[in-house]
Amino acid sequence: MVGLRQIRQPAAPAAAAAMRTRLFGNQRPDGRYWRFGDGQSGGGRGGRRAVWQTKGFWYVAGGSTAAGTVYYQAHVEESPTGRRRFINVSHKTEERMGRQSYQQVLREYGGQIVPQGTAVDRYVRRVAQRVIGVVQSEMDADWEIHVIDSPERNAFVLPGGKIFVFSGLLPIAESDDGLATVLAHEIAHQYARHPAEQMSRQTLLTVLLIAASLFVDPSALDLGRITSTLLLELPNSRACESEADRLGLMFMAAACYDPRQAVGFWERMLAEEQRAKSSSFPTASPPQFLSTHPSSRSRIDNIRTWLPDAIDKRASSACPDQLLTDSFFSALRPRVANGPMGWA
Repeated sequence: MVGLRQIRQPAAPAAAAAMRTRLFGNQRPDGRYWRFGDGQSGGGRGGRRAVWQTKGFWYVAGGSTAAGTVYYQAHVEESPTGRRRFINVSHKTEERMGRQSYQQVLREYGGQIVPQGTAVDRYVRRVAQRVIGVVQSEMDADWEIHVIDSPERNAFVLPGGKIFVFSGLLPIAESDDGLATVLAHEIAHQYARHPAEQMSRQTLLTVLLIAASLFVDPSALDLGRITSTLLLELPNSRACESEADRLGLMFMAAACYDPRQAVGFWERMLAEEQRAKSSSFPTASPPQFLSTHPSSRSRIDNIRTWLPDAIDKRASSACPDQLLTDSFFSALRPRVANGPMGWA
């Protein structure tokens, strides 16, 4: 996403996991851990049976697995596009964390928030409110819109409907349609409850990795984090991003913005990314499988695939003539070519 702030639970350090394993097995003199089944042929230290060789262990393991499977299935639901995902974070928890993050952002950027009533504030509010109007009946949110006077090319929406747009993004947005592309994308993340999905996935992975470190080896915690990041977290994050792109395209079309302009916005973002890398970091961007976002080129290709549906959506939304609206709203758009300074 363009800059959605994600709330992540800190992962348990490997050292703490290693301390927990001492409840089940001690270290050998050579420093290696004495795991279940290591030691004498009797199955454990001093001839004692290893825990995993007892019936009680398998009863507990089997019962825990069955209970975990039932719990998981009870919290699997479909996303707005029909994707199956696990969510065990309640709406109230999500909103509470959103309020906490909102206060944190206000403390961090309080002195840089553009006053309400200025040209740029009115401009961003007007575009945002049109997109909000599309989803408002389906989202129980207390919408707040803020512009941050900063060169960062960023925007995000917190749970509960708190929208932040950095002024550095506006020259790249270039038009109402470009800004609507960003805002619809970020609002789509909240509409689809992607923050709750990511928090739920992190909780599930943490439980699985701690269990693996306790019953297999402490090093499984570190290796498992790497594996889960590559095989689960990154692909799922990219799935959320693509879903937000698709939903956002439909939202901006339903709000009577031109969805074809989304391609131009992401092409400008791609050009800006390449310019920044060539001037500051002359290394190639990481391959897509190592990224939480689809590559800009993949994102543009996907949007082109979805455009026919988005154009049909706009056509069915009783939108006014595009030329008339462009002419009218161009007079209301602040000049952003010179950056954030000087707006009245």
